[in-house]
Amino acid sequence: MQFLATFHALDFLDSVVSLVVAFVLGTAIGAERQYRQRTAGLRTNVLVAVGACQFVDMGIHLGGADSAVRIIANVVTGIGFLGAGVIMKEGTNIRGLNTAATLWCSAAVGACAGADLVAQAVLLTVFVLAGNTMLRPLIDALERLPRDEAATEATYEVGIVVPAAGAPEAQGILVARLDAAQFPVDDIETLERAEGRTELRATLVNTSVRPRELDAVIAELKRMPGILAANWTRSGSD
Repeated sequence: MQFLATFHALDFLDSVVSLVVAFVLGTAIGAERQYRQRTAGLRTNVLVAVGACQFVDMGIHLGGADSAVRIIANVVTGIGFLGAGVIMKEGTNIRGLNTAATLWCSAAVGACAGADLVAQAVLLTVFVLAGNTMLRPLIDALERLPRDEAATEATYEVGIVVPAAGAPEAQGILVARLDAAQFPVDDIETLERAEGRTELRATLVNTSVRPRELDAVIAELKRMPGILAANWTRSGSD
């Protein structure tokens, strides 16, 4: 049997150690993600770490270090696709970037374990956990700091509510008014509302805006006939 001819106890033991290390460290990373109810939790991070470990370990046993390097490059690419699957866009907000980055790091931990770089795998796990836990107080402190909105980058939207029948004309008015105020429009989203109304939401090209200038535009839009309501919103930019 081919299995008996190629089986080597020491090589097998080496693979067992690598997989156990990847499993334990992937569990440590995944447990933190599971506790915080993230999209990719315990099982996902464990499977990513173990899978990356086995691919690299298999590459080393079949083709040596050069083969392992090529496999690692493909693991990085493959995890990029997996990470893209957990990133979600909700309006102008993007969620899941941290989860995708954590999956990427779990794959790196598994690859280290597969390459028998156990110390590096443990060290990387410590840094991943530190980044996901110890940095939270710093993030909270930074979020509480007063900031000049004109000096920070964000995504700005201007919205108006109009009768559905007047939406095409209102869209032209909205774009023209924003252009006149030097707020070029990147995109306009049309949303159907109750009672025969339509909301038009214009995403601005500008990422740094003085709130009082937008307030002036909103005040002018509210005075225009056919516009039932107007407002602007700001969301953080990644």
